[in-house]
Parts: sequence; structure tokens; C-alpha cells
Amino acid sequence: MKKAYALSVLLAAGMANAETLLRIDASAPAKTPLENKLQMGASVSPAGVRLGANSQYLTRDGKPWLPVMGEFHYSRTPAAEWETELKKMKAAGIDIVASYVIWNHHEPRDGQFDWKGQRDLRRFVQLAAKAGLEVVVRMGPWVHAEVRYGGIPDWVVNAMPTRSNDPQYMRHTERLYQQIAAQIKGLLWKDGGPVVGVQLENEYNLDGPGEGAAHISALKQLARKAGVDVPLYTVTGWDQTVYPSGEVTPVFGGYPDEPWAVSTKELPPKETYAFRFDSRVSGDLGAQTKAKGKGTADSDMETTPFLGAEYGAGLPFMYRRRTVVSPDDIASMLPVQLGSGVNLIGYYMFHGGRNPMDLTSLEESSLSGGYNDTPMISYDFQAPLGPDGQQRPVLAKLRPYHLFMRDFGDRLAPMTVRKPDVTPSTPADLATPRFALRSKGDSGFLFVSNHVRQYAMPAQKQLRFSVQLPGGTKTFPRQPVDLANGSYFIWPVNMDLDGTRLSYATAQPVARLDSGKAGITYVFAASAGVPVELAFEGGAAGRLSAPGARMVTANGAANGDLVVEGITPGTGAAVTIQRPQQPPVTLLVLTPQQAESMTVEQFAGQRRLVLSGQQAWFDGRALRMRSDGDPAFRFAVYPALAKAPKSGTPLRASADGVFQAFEAKLPERRVEARITPLREAKNVAPVVVGGLARAAIQPIPESFRNAAAWRIELPQGEKNALMELDFVGDIGRLFNGTRMLDDWYYSGYGWQYPVAQAGAGPLTLSVLPLRADAPIYLPREGRPDFGGKQQVAELRGVKVTPVYTLAIQP
Repeated sequence: MKKAYALSVLLAAGMANAETLLRIDASAPAKTPLENKLQMGASVSPAGVRLGANSQYLTRDGKPWLPVMGEFHYSRTPAAEWETELKKMKAAGIDIVASYVIWNHHEPRDGQFDWKGQRDLRRFVQLAAKAGLEVVVRMGPWVHAEVRYGGIPDWVVNAMPTRSNDPQYMRHTERLYQQIAAQIKGLLWKDGGPVVGVQLENEYNLDGPGEGAAHISALKQLARKAGVDVPLYTVTGWDQTVYPSGEVTPVFGGYPDEPWAVSTKELPPKETYAFRFDSRVSGDLGAQTKAKGKGTADSDMETTPFLGAEYGAGLPFMYRRRTVVSPDDIASMLPVQLGSGVNLIGYYMFHGGRNPMDLTSLEESSLSGGYNDTPMISYDFQAPLGPDGQQRPVLAKLRPYHLFMRDFGDRLAPMTVRKPDVTPSTPADLATPRFALRSKGDSGFLFVSNHVRQYAMPAQKQLRFSVQLPGGTKTFPRQPVDLANGSYFIWPVNMDLDGTRLSYATAQPVARLDSGKAGITYVFAASAGVPVELAFEGGAAGRLSAPGARMVTANGAANGDLVVEGITPGTGAAVTIQRPQQPPVTLLVLTPQQAESMTVEQFAGQRRLVLSGQQAWFDGRALRMRSDGDPAFRFAVYPALAKAPKSGTPLRASADGVFQAFEAKLPERRVEARITPLREAKNVAPVVVGGLARAAIQPIPESFRNAAAWRIELPQGEKNALMELDFVGDIGRLFNGTRMLDDWYYSGYGWQYPVAQAGAGPLTLSVLPLRADAPIYLPREGRPDFGGKQQVAELRGVKVTPVYTLAIQP
């Protein structure tokens, strides 16, 4: 082997293949967290629950807390949909909902604030609490959010200096903060409400007179003066952000690509997919200003926890770069971020939306001096929950990690990151295995990723891991494993299963269910392509049963562990552990696909596991489900319900291993759209290169006189459905009369719009032609075949997909 790998290769006599031993030293004591380094606000609720933050992690009632946070912009979603969508986020494993307060959505004219309807922040926060979510309010005043002037109203930008301690600007900022404070009055954590934190400004790295740390400090003073007294005050920590150390704590992020970049080609491998051991900033996150020096977060690493706010759960489409990400591009970042020490996963965006359209649009654009061109209305973001509540495949990939953090985050949060003996030399080093360990004492979690977006990773053959712990070295698994391109997972090391030590597992912990006298269940997810091994300390031998599997005593490196092999993942119990005078412990090992269909919540009086290929969430006592296009529903419940559930549609029950399965089918609905061509496209001028980015800029509005157009007629009476607009071109715009409903940059990613919001009468779709020589980035799979033509503008079809819903009462 090359010395660059410095990996131990063990060649057994007669073996044809080499075994690669990946080593990591975790024998040093875990770091002791530093207390009282951050000056935060009121942290105790009326019920006596205290939230805190030390130098390593968040705490809740004195215990480590590792929550999941997801961004959802209330002003980009109809108010009537908030309650259901927040409950969907809760079922997806989100603990905290974050939202920008976009200033120009609320104060379009000096002194005229609008907090009604879709802008009703107070109601949104109240509904979040009802859904069981905490809230972080990102107060601005500058937020970016792909909004014109970063959300600062035109009348402010035109009249005064911004983003500094300019007295005139600060007077208007103080008034904004007072308005926000009035909206959330009585809803703060100290009042028994859900608001646990606020973010001040965004991507702030200005450091001139009246700027820098002094400006952030002044904003915090204004917030506190207005009555915003919360457990956490945060600022974004990337791109050399400056802030007053100790007064706020930085939050970080990372994206799988850079839509704000200027390249028309695939980018080099992103740092987001590389474990980090010496820094927290993950590459370019698209800040609109350039720093002059080193940021505060770099020198604050030892005194602040590693918290996230903007790990991309998707990506926006920008005019010059229209990146499409796969579910694995997103989910594979999680083992890397957690293995790098992140102790709050925060997503931007978790729920897509649309910009409110009143008299004018408020999107970021080169026409208004922005660095990027973005759609006027669409803010889809390829988010796990689409703008109309549709569940995207990426959500299923993410949810097992969210459930892991919910049930085992208190164990992970205090664990120290351990660096392997050998790590990749750069993010572009695709050959060296990528892994890390977090541990405390003899317990830990192993994080592995062999996925990098748009780059094939070499299969890692015949791997075993050697972890040096205070109590000795643990080498596993018993049989070497092969990791295919695209693999990523978390495995436990010396995990306590309520009194029995799981020495290691080649399966990922997902959830823990306590059913009282009936026993405790640990749910694991098999790692794709890897045989399941569950290893227990030798003393557990007489108490284990594993039907259909075999038990092998592993000597030597595995220290005499009893290894359960030959487990077939599925809905049956893999292992049962009997405990004297205590209820048993059961281990379930689901297939990867079953784990992705899983959610866990209170249902019928206790916490249960629900498997379903359809979207599922909980509304009070009811389980609610949604299926787009398929009227057949199936779900399985564990532990079994004491009595049959009820629904408006007959449920057919059956057994599926230890699960109780149910099926239902609603009447099928068929809906078709009628399409009539209105006008053909005319030739469009070449795309202009310019703007602040000196790259392709969106054609001016007058260019749409050359767009092709079609009339779309929908059958009357069908409202619960989605239109899928399949076009090829540059930009698509959907109208009802002269009112623009939505717009879309073509990328090959599907465009949907809800029939219920389309209004009465025929619709018009206009498509601006895409030129073959347009200097924009399109993914290879989405790039059209121009067939020798100069441009293309086509409508390939409009599909209307019925949305079916089912409610199940226990």
C-alpha cells in the first residue's frame, strides 16, 4: 500500500484479498465543557425547565440536548397551511422551527407595518408551539434570504446607510425590533412560550467605522431593550463573520453545491463532504460581502459550541447556476457534520415557499443591484417539504438521522471528535477513506461517508476499524466489509442498551421505544450492502435469543464478544435480551428502505413507530396521511394497537412481523388538463454577461415578448391536486389573466403548482426560449438536446396529480 494511506494491511495465509484496518485513537479523556462563557438571556421557563449552552453543546434541564432545526418562512406560505405544515415538520424529526422576519414583507412603506394573514408572526409562533416545536426568530434586519436588498425595504436603502450604527438606520431598526417584540410578547421561553433564541443580522463580516462587533452588540442591546430576552442569541459564523465574543454564539452551515458561483461547469468536490477536525466553516456559503480579515468564530472555537443553522436541505435555483441535488447528496452530509462535532443540525430550507406578490416582486436580482438573479415568486429550494406540503424523497433519507438525534443526541453531544490516523489530504482526495469517531470514555459513535456529489468514490474493500479506547482496543466488525460508492452511516461502539452493552453494531441506531412493562425496543437501520453484526459483551450470552441468526464468539481483536450474525433485516425481532426482574429489551433491525419510511410519535396513548411509504404526520390523536397520485395507502404500527383504528375508509388489517399492518384504498380520481397553443416563440437575444458577479444575468422583463405561450384549462371542481408543468426552455411563468402565480428556471427538476391556488378560468403558461449558447450551468441530465437549433421553448405536457388524504383515529 502507498505510504500516503498509512493503513495497516493484514494478509492472512491463503487469503486472496487484503484486509484494510482503519485506525483511530480515542484513548484521551473527552474534553470538559467550559461553563459561563456566553452572556445569554433568561433561560428558565415557568415550569422550571432551564435551557443553556456551554462551550460544547446545548443543555435542557441540565442534560445534553442535540436538537434538529428546520427553516420555514411563514411569509412565503399561505397562513391557512401553517398548522399542518408545522406538524409535518415535527413528524419529520424537527425540534425547532426557524424563520426569517423579512423586513420588506412587513414594512413596505415607512411606518406602515403589516402583521396580518400570511405575515402574522404571532400566530405562526403559536401554531409552532401547538405542534410541539420550539422557535428561533431570525430578526435581521438584513437577512439575505434571496430577497431584494437582503430584506431591507427600498425606502430605507434609498435614504440612509445600512448595516451599521448609523443613527438614522438604527432608529428604524429599533422600531422594527419593537414590532417583532410585540408579536412574540408572552411567547418567549421565560414566559412558557416556544421562542428559545434569536439570530441577529446575517453573514455579517463588515468591519469599518460603525460596523463590526460594535454593530452586532448594538443590535443585541436593541433586541433586549425591546423585551426580546431569550436563552440564545446567535449570529452566522461563516465567511469571516465578526461579532462581540461572548455576547452571541456563532452558528454554521454548508451546502452541497454553490448556485451563487459563476462557473458553468461542475465544481470540484465540496468541503461539505469532508470531515473537519480543525475548523468549523464549510466552504463558500454565498455571503454578499467580502471580509477584510479573520473572523471571530475562528478564535472562539474553544469557548462556543459547534451549532448549525444553514446546512442545505436543498438548493435554490439561480439564473446562472441551476444545480439539482439528489437525496443522497443532502443526507450524506449528516454523518460528516455530526462526525465533525456539530451539536445542532440546522437546515436551510426545510420547507419551500413562494414570495408574496403584491404590487411588485421583492426577489434578489441583478436589476436591483443583487449579486444573484432568482425567480420572482418561486422559493422551492428543492426542500424536503415542498411549497405545497409535498414530501420529497430527501425527507425520507434525512428522517432516520433526526430520530437518532432525538433519542440518542444526549449521548452524542458530550462526545469529543477523534481524528483518524490518516485523513484525506484535501476535499478532492477521493481515495482515502473518510471517517471519524466521537467518544466519551469507552462509548462512542463511528461516522463513515463514501459519498461526494457528482464524483464516483472508489469502493473501499475489506475494511475493519480499530478504535483505541481507554479500556482497550476494539476491532470490528468480525468479518471485513466492503463499502460501495455512495455509502454513509453511523455505527455505535460500546452502546448501553439499558444494562446490556452492545459492543458494536454494523447497523445504525435510530430510535428507542419504552413500552413500560412490555419492555424496551431499540430500532436499528441496516447499512446498505453491509451484513448485519450485533456484538455483545460475553456475559450476555445466556440472556440472548436471536431466531434465525447464529451466534459466534469472536476472540482476539473483538475481546471475546458474542457476535450475532446472519440477521435478515425486516419487521421481525432480531434479538431479544432477557433481564432479571425487568422487562426484556428487543432489537429490531429494519432494512434501509423501511427505516426511511419510519416516523415515531405519540399515537394511541404511547410512543409508537409507524412505517409508511406515504407521507405521515400526527394531528392531535389522529394519524394523517397523504399520497400524491396513488389512492392506495399502507401503514404498519409497532407496538400493536390494543384495538382496531378507525377511518372514513375501511381498513384491512394483517400481521407483518412484530408490526400490525393496515391497508386502505380510496376511490381513484382522474384529472386531465386541456392545452391549447397561443403563440410560438420568437428568437431571443444572447444572454448578457455582467452584473456584480460578471456572469450570466437574467433577461430583462421586455424579453418575454418573445416567449411561447399556451392556454391550460383545468376541469372545474377538482381542487386537491397538483399541476406538473413539464416544459423545456429558459424561464417559465404561470398566469391567471395578468396575475403571475408562479415562475420557474428550467433545470430538469419538476415544477408543481397547486390547483387550489390557481383560481377560476383558464391559465396561461409562457416559456422564454433557452439559447443553446446560454452561459449558464445546467446539470448534464437536464440539459436539452437542441438538435442543431439555436434555441428551444417547448411544453411537453401538463399532468394533474390528485392528492389523496386519509385520517386514522385510534
